[in-house]
Amino acid sequence: MNDNIYTVLMTAITVLGSAAAFRFYEKKSMRKERDEEFIRHDCKDRIAKLEALLVESSREKDELRKMVLELTREVASLRTKVEFFERGAAPRTGL
Repeated sequence: MNDNIYTVLMTAITVLGSAAAFRFYEKKSMRKERDEEFIRHDCKDRIAKLEALLVESSREKDELRKMVLELTREVASLRTKVEFFERGAAPRTGL
């Protein structure tokens, strides 16, 4: 009779322990899935922001490149004018 009681107690402890372990691992798995989903969503948001910044910086770079080209043209034009005035002023000043 004692063997039967021990067997029943061991079975009950095993079943209760298994159910508790199952709930523990189930909650742990759900928490891990939520964390992974949060990380995935956060990464998507960050990637979208970085892509927007990349497009904006590319646009700014193109605008700055255009400004540099325009300033280069203006410098060349002014250089030509200075050379013209220096040539014109040289005979008058004796340089």
